Amino acid sequence: MAHDPATLAGSLHARACLVLDENWQGASTVPSRSLYPHQWSWDSAFIAIGLRHLSALRAQTELLTLFSAQWDDGRIPHIVFNPAVPHDAYFPSPDFWRSRTDGRPSGAPPVVQTSGIVQPPVHALAVWLTHRADPGLSRTNGFLRRAYPHLVSWHNYLLRHRDLGGGGLVSVVHPWEQGMDNSPCWDPPLSRVTPAPAGSFTRADLAHGAPEDRPTDLDYGRYVKLAMDYRDRGYVDGRGEFAVEDPAFNALLIASEHSLGLIEAELGIRAAARHVRAARLTRALVDRLWSREHGAFLCRDVLVDELIEEHGVAQLIPLILPTLDEEVAGALVETLRGPRFGLGTTTRLVPSYDLTGACFDPHRYWRGPAWFNVGWLVERGLRTHGRTGLAAGLRDALIEAAASSDFAEYVDPYTTEACGAREFSWTAALTLDLLHRSEEAFDDRSRAVRAAAGAAGTDTGTSATAPATAAVPADATSPAPAPIAG
Repeated sequence: MAHDPATLAGSLHARACLVLDENWQGASTVPSRSLYPHQWSWDSAFIAIGLRHLSALRAQTELLTLFSAQWDDGRIPHIVFNPAVPHDAYFPSPDFWRSRTDGRPSGAPPVVQTSGIVQPPVHALAVWLTHRADPGLSRTNGFLRRAYPHLVSWHNYLLRHRDLGGGGLVSVVHPWEQGMDNSPCWDPPLSRVTPAPAGSFTRADLAHGAPEDRPTDLDYGRYVKLAMDYRDRGYVDGRGEFAVEDPAFNALLIASEHSLGLIEAELGIRAAARHVRAARLTRALVDRLWSREHGAFLCRDVLVDELIEEHGVAQLIPLILPTLDEEVAGALVETLRGPRFGLGTTTRLVPSYDLTGACFDPHRYWRGPAWFNVGWLVERGLRTHGRTGLAAGLRDALIEAAASSDFAEYVDPYTTEACGAREFSWTAALTLDLLHRSEEAFDDRSRAVRAAAGAAGTDTGTSATAPATAAVPADATSPAPAPIAG
C-alpha cells in the first residue's frame, strides 16, 4: 500500500512504523520501553500482525523468538525476560517467577528466564497472517514448518492440562492469563483469595502510570498470591484457588485452531481434524458460556460452577468465529450496540466493561477504557458476520484515536483521552494493519475457513465424527493432537 506523507494516513503510517522501530530489540519488540521492557506473548502476536506490513521477516522473527522460550509441556509463557534489563525495572521479575528452578518440573527452559503463566492463544492466527504477507519469503525460510510444531504443542497443552471444568473448554488460572487483568469479571472468584501481605512486594507499574488508573493494592496483592502459589507447586495445573472459563480466551483458541487448519493445508497435511476440533470447541463455548438472557457469553467460575454475571468485553470476542451461529452473532451485535457497550450510539470505540455497570471507570485498567487490540478483534468479528457499516465506523474511530493519543496503551472510550503508556507497540502495529486493510484478502480467508469447516462436516449446530488425525511433517517435533472428546 502506497502512502503519501502529506496525507493523514501517510503520516500516521510513518509514525506507527517509527514506534515499532524504536521498540524493536533486535529479535523481538517490547510493548513499551518504560512500563513493559520485556517480550510479552499476546503482544508479540498482535505486533507481528502489524509488522508483516513493514517487514515480513521481522514479523517471522518476532514469533519464532517467542516460540524459542516455549516450555517442554507446551505452554508459551506470558513474559520472556530480557537478561539485560535490571530486575527492579519490572515486577514480578525473573527472581519472583524462578522459572529455571521452580519451573523445571513442568519443562521450563534451562537458559532463558520466563514467567510461568500464559496469555491468550492468538499465535496461530498471527503465524498464518504473517505467512500470507509474503508467502514466497515464508516458504524460503521454512517459516510455517518451523512454527507449526510449536503451535501444535501449545494447543495440546491448553486442551490437555487446562480443561479444569471438564466441559471441553480451557480455564485460566490467573487474571493476568486472560490479558484483561483488572476486569470486574474477576472480582467474584478473586474475593476468595487472601492477598499477599502488604510490604512483601513492590509494584513497579505505579511509577509509570497514575495510581487511580491502575489495579488497587488489594487486587494486586491477590494477583501476587495466586502467582506465588502456582510457582510454589511447580506450575502444575488444577490445584489453585482461581479457575475461570473465559469466552475471549477460548474464542481465540478456536480461531487459532481454524488458522492451524489453513497452515496444515498449506503444508500438505490433512486438516479436517483441526476444523472438527474447532467446531466441537465452538459447541462447548455455546453450551457452557452462552446466556440467551444476557445476549452474551459470560465467564464461568469453575470452582463453584457458576456463570459470572458481569459484562466485560471478553463476552463479545466470539464474534471473530466465522462458523458461529448467526442467531448468536446477531445477539452479540445487538449487545455491542446496546446500552452496555454503546457502539455507534454513545461511543465510537468499544469499552472494556459495561457502561452501565457499578464498577465502570473510563480510565481504570480494564474497567472501562477502550483497548486497541480488543477494538481490532471486534472490528474483525463485525466484518466476519457482515456488519460492514458498523465495522467501518469502528475502524475509522480506532485510527483516529491512535493518531490523537500518540498510540496510547488504552483510551477513555468517550473522549479518547490517552491513558497508560504512550507509543504502545500493539496500538501502532494494529493501526498499520487497519491502514493496510485488504477486504478481498479477508473475505477470501473467511470463505476458506467456512469451506474447510463445511468439508469436514463441522456444522457447529450438529455433531460431527472426527476423521483420522493428520500426519505430521517430517521436521515437526510434536505430535498432531487427537480430536477432543465429543
